[in-house]
Amino acid sequence: MPELVQTFRFRVRLTRSATPGRTAAPPPPIPRPPSEAGAPGSAAVGPGVADRAPERLGDGGFQECAGLALEADVREYLQGGANDEVVRRVGRVRLQPLVLKRGMLVASDGGSADTSLWDWLHGMVAGGAPVPRYDGDVEVLDPAGRRVVAHWTFVRGLPLKITGPTLNARTGEIAVEELHIAHEGLRLERTP
Repeated sequence: MPELVQTFRFRVRLTRSATPGRTAAPPPPIPRPPSEAGAPGSAAVGPGVADRAPERLGDGGFQECAGLALEADVREYLQGGANDEVVRRVGRVRLQPLVLKRGMLVASDGGSADTSLWDWLHGMVAGGAPVPRYDGDVEVLDPAGRRVVAHWTFVRGLPLKITGPTLNARTGEIAVEELHIAHEGLRLERTP
């Protein structure tokens, strides 16, 4: 008998999209002084920015993922003289942006918060061209966390919006950041 999929265990991986002419091994990252890391506009700009982008983005530890949806436009055609029917045809598919939420992580050795998602959007804001795109995998795991029970893939994602945490000293809540990704295709893959 089939089981219902529980969604409390999942992971998201963002891997740089393949670009024409890109070599297999990515070039080393551009070194930045610690004072500039994560500062607005501190991302590299100019030709080849996409080639210097990290191969993987973030750590995959998101607490919420929304937007795993496809929606087809249906076009209606009214035929002259046929007042009792409407012909419907499938139009374009609309893709929803993916919304990923995660707690802001700070290295246990006293470092600063991970800025990789912010750096991705800052590179675009600073005029970096071409903007690095990322393909992604969203995998739902079984309760033991060993087997993938559902697997979505999306391609050529771009940062659409990033939101920092709501800061409120009275509540003591965990700081959560939110990333919106516009993409060019979403697919639910078969799992073995």
